Amino acid sequence: MCAVILGFVFNVSAQDNQKAEFKFNEEKHDFGKIPQGTPVTTVFTFVNTGFEPLILAEVRPTCGCTIADYTKTPVKKGETGKITITYNAAVVAPFTKAIIVTSNAKTPQKYLTIVGEVVAKAAAPSTR
Repeated sequence: MCAVILGFVFNVSAQDNQKAEFKFNEEKHDFGKIPQGTPVTTVFTFVNTGFEPLILAEVRPTCGCTIADYTKTPVKKGETGKITITYNAAVVAPFTKAIIVTSNAKTPQKYLTIVGEVVAKAAAPSTR
């Protein structure tokens, strides 16, 4: 009986090690200070460090001020994929925004973060 249980545990563990998995270049990007009204973009690059192809099911920003585009084809073992995030810097204020990445990876949900501060554009000098 113990041998059957141990065999099941090792089998499940081995299957889990075969799954796709992310390794990102960064999981948090700081834009620093950005001028109001100027959209900014960053690219989160990842490598599939697992064995199965990595498939992104959804990349969902948590607010309407952020747009995501991402690799739509399966990313094979050792290959690279991209998630491009564009933030619309409309409101003057510091910001922290999360992007939820859902996939078939061993860690099925990953959170990416963008931060920064939108500052008012300098007023144009008057020509009197």
